[in-house]
Formats: sequence, structure tokens, C-alpha cells
Amino acid sequence: MASRDSKPPRAPKAQHDDNGLRRQAREAAVQVLYAIDAAGEQSEGFVDDALRNYWAHLEGPAPGRPYGDALVRGVVEKWSAIDPMIRAANPNWRIERMARVDRNVLRMATWEIMYGGVPPEVAIDEAIEMAKRFGTEDSAAFVNGTLDKLATLQGKLAPRG
Repeated sequence: MASRDSKPPRAPKAQHDDNGLRRQAREAAVQVLYAIDAAGEQSEGFVDDALRNYWAHLEGPAPGRPYGDALVRGVVEKWSAIDPMIRAANPNWRIERMARVDRNVLRMATWEIMYGGVPPEVAIDEAIEMAKRFGTEDSAAFVNGTLDKLATLQGKLAPRG
């Protein structure tokens, strides 16, 4: 008989916002991904420095840090798989021409949908909130439309109609 301790650890249950921790993590991730994108550098050392610098400049403890770090590292690891999914969902926009905030919100949400175990509806809603907070007045609609199509194309959402 196996002991309870021998069970593999479970990932935290994906929720909209467990007391603000995931929202804090997503806000951090968008900002760090923006910096990584702007620098054009995705090496492990650069990512480590970007994360360390971001968290060092926050006042007080950062309880959302573990999920924020996981988001950033996950996006960077899957960057080359994520960008083609975004391109397929929005073929009229070259990813390089998208606003930097928008494309990094899209990258983060795509990682959550495809690799992070977050329900698509939750990831999309949270991405819309990040786009409203950090993007332009058109960002939320752009992010919503792109992610809805991406999730549908990837079989994560049923087609509407």
C-alpha cells in the first residue's frame, strides 16, 4: 500500500484569481516578457536577471512570484511554438507589427491555455484584463478576438456559430 506522501505533487488548481495572487503573477509576467521581448534576449541568464530585477523593485513580499516566474519561464521555453499559433489565429497581423504589450499578453495567455492547464475562458478573461491595464484602448478587443480564434483553432474552445 502506497503512502499518501508517494503521490506526485499536483499543480495548483487554475482559478480566475486566488486572492489576487494569479493576477499579480500575470501582471508581473507581462512586464517581464515585455522587457525580454524589447531586449531580444531569451537566454536563461537574461531571463533570471529580468525576473530578479522585477521582483527586487516591488515593495513588500511578492506572494504571486512562483506563478509569475513559472509563466515567464514557460513562455520563453515555448516561445517558438507559441508565436506560430498566434500568427495562425491572426493571419492579417505580423507578430512583429503587433504592439509589444499585446503580443506578450497573447504569449502569456497562449501558454496558459496550451501548456498551463488554465481553462481557456479564464485565460482569455485574464488576458483581456491585462490588455486593458497595460495596452491601448483597442488592445482588449484585439486580444479577445485573437485568443478566441486561437483557442478554437487549437481545439480548446468549441467553434461558435
